[in-house]
Amino acid sequence: MKKERHGKQVWPIDRGRIEAAAKVLKNRTKTIGQPPGTLIHVGERQVEHPVITMIAYDAAGVTVKTLEALEECQPFRDSGKVVWVNIDGLHDIELIARAGELFGIEPLTLEDILHTGQRAKVEDFDRYLYLVLQMLEFEGDGAAVTREQLSVILADGLVVTFQEKPGDMFDAVRQRIGNSATRVRRFRADFLAYALVDAVVDHCLSMLEQIETTIDRLEEGVLEQYDRDAFESIYSLKRELIILRKSVWPLREAVGSLMRDDFKVIGQTVGPYFRDVYDHIILVIDTVEVFRDIVNGMQETYLAVVNNRMNEVMKFLTMIATIFMPLSFIAGLYGMNFHYMPELEWRWGYFAVLGLMGAIVLFMVRFYRSRKWF
Repeated sequence: MKKERHGKQVWPIDRGRIEAAAKVLKNRTKTIGQPPGTLIHVGERQVEHPVITMIAYDAAGVTVKTLEALEECQPFRDSGKVVWVNIDGLHDIELIARAGELFGIEPLTLEDILHTGQRAKVEDFDRYLYLVLQMLEFEGDGAAVTREQLSVILADGLVVTFQEKPGDMFDAVRQRIGNSATRVRRFRADFLAYALVDAVVDHCLSMLEQIETTIDRLEEGVLEQYDRDAFESIYSLKRELIILRKSVWPLREAVGSLMRDDFKVIGQTVGPYFRDVYDHIILVIDTVEVFRDIVNGMQETYLAVVNNRMNEVMKFLTMIATIFMPLSFIAGLYGMNFHYMPELEWRWGYFAVLGLMGAIVLFMVRFYRSRKWF
């Protein structure tokens, strides 16, 4: 949440994110020394109980069902329909292992599914394709980019998705499945996988619009007043853009592989659609780079203005000190209390010294202004 400090909105450093990241790294020590394919959940437990949903469809109709057990989807697979099984919650090791047995998923793939925080990648296991994505959300109130791992298994007539928690950006895909006039109803499972990847990338584009609004608002605030709060906001947003860039760049390589390589489970008709997604990813990456340059420029401008203000203050204090130097000399000279000082007995001596001091001040001020020092 934004903090109100002196009437201004500030995005604080997210300590919770740092603590969560440290906990994930701590949990990864559990995997040290374990043989490949050992099923250990690495990450935060996001839900109390996993939720399994299924959408089975073909050109004739759609079936949407919440499953009590994964075996309930088998009759729909045998009927030749495209089956999309989604599992929300990764902490149940037995459920993930059962999914591996039922759908023929290799232990190494199951291990990657349970190890959250993976880079976006594509792995081909001949009978299925394993795709890892990072679903990104931008929480405008905290200027924070949150990440959730999405694992996609693409097989013949089957798509299995593994998410860390309920809630995603696939509502539009589900609506398209419910409409018999859409391409997703006429194509096979590979087109559904494309639709899911496309939804993740398109959500990145909408997220960038929110970030742009945040940058504009922050830039206006920085131009109005330069203070520590503004610097903290710039630093926070810069850190989030680094996280965003780190999440998006590997996705370019993964989708590029889907576009170029010849995978058994992806038909030739779907290839052009992945090229379109690749173009969108390039746009996302370019936009993130532009935003990083803008925020870096804001940070440099802030530091330059702060240094300039400090120089102005130091220059002002230096001029004041320089003006008072001769005055201090004169006051010190006549404060030495020697008995035989001619001016001490002079009736107008005090006023003459004050006049001399005033003349010196006027002369130095005029000299400074002639040099355009203030």
